[in-house]
Amino acid sequence: MELKLTNNSKIRAKTIFILALPAVLEMSLNTMLGVADTLMISRIIGKEGLAAVGFANTIFFALIYIFSSFNAGATAMVARSYGEKNYERLNRIMGQNLTLNTIIGIVVFFFTFTFAGNILNVYDITAQVKTLGVTYLRVVSFSQLFMFVSFAMAASLRGAGDTKTPMYITGAANILNILGNYVLITGFWIFPELGIAGAALSTTLSRALASIAYIFVVYNVKNKLQLKLKNLKLTNRIIKPLWDFSYAAGLEQLSMQLAFFLNGIIISLLATTSEAAFRILINIESISFMPAIGTSIATATLVGKYLGENNPKESLKTGFTAAGMGIIWGLFMGIIFILFPEQIIRIFTTETVVIEASIKTLRIAGLNQAPLAFMIIMAGALRGTGDTKGVMIITAMRLWLVFVPLTYFFTILLNQGVVGVWYAEIASFIIFSIVIYKRFYSMEWSKIRMFA
Repeated sequence: MELKLTNNSKIRAKTIFILALPAVLEMSLNTMLGVADTLMISRIIGKEGLAAVGFANTIFFALIYIFSSFNAGATAMVARSYGEKNYERLNRIMGQNLTLNTIIGIVVFFFTFTFAGNILNVYDITAQVKTLGVTYLRVVSFSQLFMFVSFAMAASLRGAGDTKTPMYITGAANILNILGNYVLITGFWIFPELGIAGAALSTTLSRALASIAYIFVVYNVKNKLQLKLKNLKLTNRIIKPLWDFSYAAGLEQLSMQLAFFLNGIIISLLATTSEAAFRILINIESISFMPAIGTSIATATLVGKYLGENNPKESLKTGFTAAGMGIIWGLFMGIIFILFPEQIIRIFTTETVVIEASIKTLRIAGLNQAPLAFMIIMAGALRGTGDTKGVMIITAMRLWLVFVPLTYFFTILLNQGVVGVWYAEIASFIIFSIVIYKRFYSMEWSKIRMFA
């Protein structure tokens, strides 16, 4: 199929942009929850606290992303149901996915809280960093149940084309988190000075309020997406396809988080300054690709909707239009990273030694922005079709055949330090951008059937 830029392409890009913008803002704001902790901990507590939160969050988000994989299948199923105008099935999917996420959230909370100290033992870190990390992880573990509830609700809302509600709720949670960080870390006014535990408590409270807001919206507001108690009961008719389209996403996240976990162990072999630089650079890059994440969410929704309307060609064109938009954004951010690395890094830390350790790496990371955005959006397009298995295979191959081995090669064997991580990442994205392009272009996903 020949793809050309036409007036329809411009309309398509506008549709993607309108749906993606709230999702972009939501993802950016969600990332800012972690960034707010990073900024305040870096400036108030220091690099030891920064390293501690970085290692703790590696564990925290690994558990969250692996076990929230049902939401990938739920978004695709809701989008397909929305395209077919089957609102009764749509609400059954939302309710049962919420039940699953609640159960998983409780289990993950108990695991994280109980084994926080044991988990951090795998890292080669100082006693001070470990003590701070355990304190942070145990307090923030209480927020896991609330995060699972929020992720479940947001996945259903996005699948039905509502990207604005998650944006509003996340924005409010961010404001509360930033205010809470300041007063609880420093002990401002009548509040106790809790240090690193204050940052964790603030994050937990903000996430709890966000989950309550989600439940209120879908339970009380009259629209096509309605949370009803009868739909919370698990049934094989919904759980079986939800599992079929979600387990691959879970395995993908398991593979990804194990790779990041091993990557963290490699980074922990470096000095504390390098560890702190790595955490700052990860936060900067996380902010930079939020538009790609938001566009990926919008793309998954639209691709699934068009498949529900039995229009796979429009799904294909939407996916590639979104990917082109991602490349343009990636090139723009790459130029910013290359031209202004020191100015960006100074936002996160005032420690000269950390700044000097980060400048070269951020410039190299600028070269990674375009292929990174392309991969994120293409993966979202494939998930929207229900081809979660294809994304899983591509992700696992990229990480374990290229990224992890090259990270160790560049970082440790060639003694390149933190910059070696981005050398490895650039190589992996360039190679597998070609692979994921061919997978989507083949349109094999148009044969996938979601419901019997």
